[in-house]
Amino acid sequence: MTAYDDQNVFAKILRGDIPSFKVYEDDETYCFMDIMPRTEGHCLVIPKTPCRNMLDATPAQLAACMVTLNKVANAAKRAFSADGITIFQFNEAAGGQEVFHLHFHIHPRHEGIGIRPPGMMGDMDAIKCNAAAIVAALD
Repeated sequence: MTAYDDQNVFAKILRGDIPSFKVYEDDETYCFMDIMPRTEGHCLVIPKTPCRNMLDATPAQLAACMVTLNKVANAAKRAFSADGITIFQFNEAAGGQEVFHLHFHIHPRHEGIGIRPPGMMGDMDAIKCNAAAIVAALD
């Protein structure tokens, strides 16, 4: 297995080297908005400890992420009056992974509205407002 690279973009976000729009944080996980959103409310859940993906994650890292994923996905569904939630999780380059720090994508979904193509930078003001909407729904 390839070694964890502590210069990946999510490690830099965790260290505060790169800013992010925080949605939720606890001792073990961090959730923030994707700046290239494929849906309104697209956010990411990551462990605070190093691991490349779920193939080398510990059971504790996975469990912590699942708890946060459940909490934030429910809040995102409420915040956007979504009909459902899609969760993406990719492992290794051949599996579609681009950032080699374990992460889960949360996509609020509405009936009849597809997911946008990847790689398109979002509007930062809209992303900030979407983060605030999820935070407000985290009760």
